[in-house]
Amino acid sequence: MRFRNPAGHAGLINNLVSLANSLAGFFEARVSLFARESRGALLHLLLLAGAVMMALVLIASGYVFLIVGMIFGIAHALGISWVWIALGAAALHFLLAIGCVIFARVQFTKPMFRTSLQELKKDREWLKDLDRKNR
Repeated sequence: MRFRNPAGHAGLINNLVSLANSLAGFFEARVSLFARESRGALLHLLLLAGAVMMALVLIASGYVFLIVGMIFGIAHALGISWVWIALGAAALHFLLAIGCVIFARVQFTKPMFRTSLQELKKDREWLKDLDRKNR
């Protein structure tokens, strides 16, 4: 009984060439699919970034309108000029901004990765000691 080779008795070289062609076709198809999907993903990300930017603009403008409305509402309720209320609101916002800057500065001066830096320092000392012992 003869052994039937599904490759058609093509030999090792022909089988390797056929395998290489199959792999090349496979990777070409995957790269083509990736290129097509990456264009779609780029468009999707651009639309997402645009929506986020527009949302931020609308939130900022809504905040401005809210503050302006509050200024005029308070001025009307108290019978005071809106200019003085606006100056008070501006002073409050500047004080809050200064507080945020101070908070950020305190957070910025705190060292990050303290434990990792200590471990790296220990490793350097260990390597220096090891180098001294080997001399």
